[in-house]
Amino acid sequence: MTAPIAVSCGDPAGIGPEISARAWSSLGSSLPFFLIGDPRHLPPGTDVAIIDDPSEAIAASRHGLPVLAHAFDAPATPGLLTPENAAGVISAIARGVSLVMDGAASALCTAPIHKKALKDGAGFAFPGHTEYLAHLAGVDRVVMMLACDALKVVPTTIHIPVSDVPAALTADLLSQTLQITAAALTRDFGIARPRIAVTGLNPHAGEGGAMGHEEITVIEPVLAALRQEGMILTGPLSADTMFHAAARQNYDVAVAMYHDQALIPIKTLDFASGVNVTLGLPFIRTSPDHGTAFDIAGRGIADPTSMIAALKLAQRMAHSRAARPKGPQT
Repeated sequence: MTAPIAVSCGDPAGIGPEISARAWSSLGSSLPFFLIGDPRHLPPGTDVAIIDDPSEAIAASRHGLPVLAHAFDAPATPGLLTPENAAGVISAIARGVSLVMDGAASALCTAPIHKKALKDGAGFAFPGHTEYLAHLAGVDRVVMMLACDALKVVPTTIHIPVSDVPAALTADLLSQTLQITAAALTRDFGIARPRIAVTGLNPHAGEGGAMGHEEITVIEPVLAALRQEGMILTGPLSADTMFHAAARQNYDVAVAMYHDQALIPIKTLDFASGVNVTLGLPFIRTSPDHGTAFDIAGRGIADPTSMIAALKLAQRMAHSRAARPKGPQT
């Protein structure tokens, strides 16, 4: 049996505590995980099983939500920014990374954080979770994947204005994105020969240069070079014909050129169950694909579907890694 999954609590004033408790209510001991957080921040009436070590989580999950107690400086009021707790949020993430890198946890699932609260309360210098995790792991380049049962997508450029995308879309960035994605599909999803579909940047994939030249000058040369290395790549393809049901049967993942080109299809297909996965880390990291939802925090109506999906995907990825032959791996 693989080790339990670590869940960092995220912002305790958001919906992280609720969806963690509701995920345990749904999964019980069938998918052992433990929360790194302050038990005071959980919804009233939550069955809590305090643990001193992650190894206790499997047995404890039969009786309550296993919590590896992580003291915060202040109580949490749902929906209210509490700068005093920013340091606790950050250190809970760091503790989760340490545990998963040491093998005490099989994966890290992160509940949502509030970036402004962390910046105001603790001078958090990173744009978000992903960059902080890469820093802790000592990794220069990671890739964001959004996944659900119907589709896996990777945006090459992420949180930048659309007007900045053409300049940011370099051959090196695209090549690294494709290589990290392919390696992760093999290592973490058990796909020996991943099929990757690649969008163009422009309408109709540039239509031979009539609607833009990035396909000709950047995308096509990268794909040609990587095909020579044995990767299975199709594209650049017109993004408006890539995501219907029949088209999705022809690839394992779609790599898009910018944020909305990737996220609109997956959120249309499965808004509730999408999972954010960070590829390229030395450990497995998943997260529900939503924010802290301060507007509904504490009202008992937060939907745990994405958190449950993130935990299930983390477990499948951990099993895939455990099943791989030991030795040097890409």
